[in-house]
Amino acid sequence: MSASALPRMTADEFIAWALAQPEGERYELVNGRIVIVAPERATHVRAKQRIVRKLEDAIAASRLPREAFVDGLAVQVDNATIYEPDVLVRCGSPIHGETLRILDPLIVVEVLSPSSRSRDAGLKLADYFRIPSLRHYLIVATDTRTVIHHVRDETGAILTHIIRDGMVPLDPPGLRLDDIFPGEPEP
Repeated sequence: MSASALPRMTADEFIAWALAQPEGERYELVNGRIVIVAPERATHVRAKQRIVRKLEDAIAASRLPREAFVDGLAVQVDNATIYEPDVLVRCGSPIHGETLRILDPLIVVEVLSPSSRSRDAGLKLADYFRIPSLRHYLIVATDTRTVIHHVRDETGAILTHIIRDGMVPLDPPGLRLDDIFPGEPEP
């Protein structure tokens, strides 16, 4: 049965269904409907690997209880919406090894791809900021070597910064994300 033919699901039903799917297939749940996540290009994978390495370096230097993850963990927005961001950071004690979903991300990163561009910059932006713990949402455009940094300030306002070079300040938790576009652009 195709994902589009499935009935609407809750977050719990979706997690159970997704675990039963063939290895390597990826899905998200948007307002109770399953969305297939397309395969990724090498540029996309390289960008998210570089970002998670930079975040892990910053976390180690800060010596604060933070953890960065690349792929795989579900971020639950509500009972009908679950996304699988490219990279996320959460605070606190390390999560259990069997954890499947995160309810309290501090930083979420999406690397744009042709199939996800409009959803990442639109629906996901609004949805991610419904999560009270979220402070930073980074949208990374590898083709233009640009980071669109959305940050929730102390008053709850969402501010946007467009960064083409230099450092991305992630405060809180007091991390810096440097040099995510090293060298020349990829062909």
